[in-house]
Amino acid sequence: MSSIELTPSQKTILNALINLHRETEDAVKGEDIAEEVDRNPGTIRNQMQSLKALQLVEGVPGPKGGYKPTATAYEALEIQQMDEPAAVPLQHEGEPVEDANVEEIDLSSVHHPELCRAEIHLQGSVRDFHEGDAVTVGPTPLSKLVVDGIVDGKDDTSNILILRIEGMKAPAGDPDH
Repeated sequence: MSSIELTPSQKTILNALINLHRETEDAVKGEDIAEEVDRNPGTIRNQMQSLKALQLVEGVPGPKGGYKPTATAYEALEIQQMDEPAAVPLQHEGEPVEDANVEEIDLSSVHHPELCRAEIHLQGSVRDFHEGDAVTVGPTPLSKLVVDGIVDGKDDTSNILILRIEGMKAPAGDPDH
């Protein structure tokens, strides 16, 4: 799979589009995206042209029209389309965390096994997590992956936990299904 390099503002706009689209399931108006990311609609329209050229966005004509993310958009942002974000359980020191949903698991350095880190993007605060805490994430809906790790750092503003991976389990079998 080829990875598409997006500028930070394209990522922001695409994220906004995906989130708004997830809420309504309808085409999203440029004005709504502009409001969401605090830019003017003209800027959004220009960005949408480039995102359309990358086939990340499709334009929907007509009065109910607007933009929709394509399947490629999710891949470009490496978002596993989780219909139900709460479907990924999270445990903190062995206790299930009720009010945090895992949005995304980014195994950024899996190709460096000695630096095995995972970024866990949460919906919900990471305030209660501290360095050295044990965290278990998973199983994920698609690959049934379970990640055990120790909190190595966190980004409070983006609600990201950095885990040092202690172990990963995925059920044996075809990873694509």
